[in-house]
Amino acid sequence: MSNQLVMYEEELAQISNICDVLQRDSNAKAVLVIDKNGQAIAQSGEVEQLDVTSLSSLTAGNVAATGGIAQLLAEKEFAGQFHEGEKTNVHISIVGARVILLVLFDERSSLGLVRLRVRKAAVELTHVLEVLVKKSESGNQPSVFAEITDDDIDNLFND
Repeated sequence: MSNQLVMYEEELAQISNICDVLQRDSNAKAVLVIDKNGQAIAQSGEVEQLDVTSLSSLTAGNVAATGGIAQLLAEKEFAGQFHEGEKTNVHISIVGARVILLVLFDERSSLGLVRLRVRKAAVELTHVLEVLVKKSESGNQPSVFAEITDDDIDNLFND
C-alpha cells in the first residue's frame, strides 16, 4: 500500500475548512496540516510571515525523530507533542496515522483550549482522510489528466 495520499479538490476544501475553524475556535496564530513526507496540505491563520515549506519539513522530521524515540521506549507512537516558546507555542499531533496537525499559538490561547479544539478537528480530519483513502483505492475518480487530449498536447507545442 502506498503511503502517498492522492488529494481531491472536494477533500482539500474540507481540510482547509477544518483548519480555518480550528484556527478560529482555538484562537491560534496558525494551523497547518502536513503529510508525513513534510508537504503542507492546508494552512490557516497568520502564515504570511512563516516559511511554511521549511516549517512543514522540519515538523515532519521532528515527528519522525519522536517516532524513533517511541520505538526505543516500546511505544507505538507519541500522538502529541507540545513545545513552549517565549512568544510562540507549538502543538503537534498525528491524525489518522497519515497527517500531522500543527497549531501555533501564543498568549491569546491556552494549551487546554488548543488540545480541546484539536481533538474535535482530529475526528473531522480522520473522517475526511478515510474518504480520501477509499477514493484513492477505488481508483474510479477521474484523473486531472483524463480530460487532456492528444490534440491539446499537440496544440500546446505547436504554438
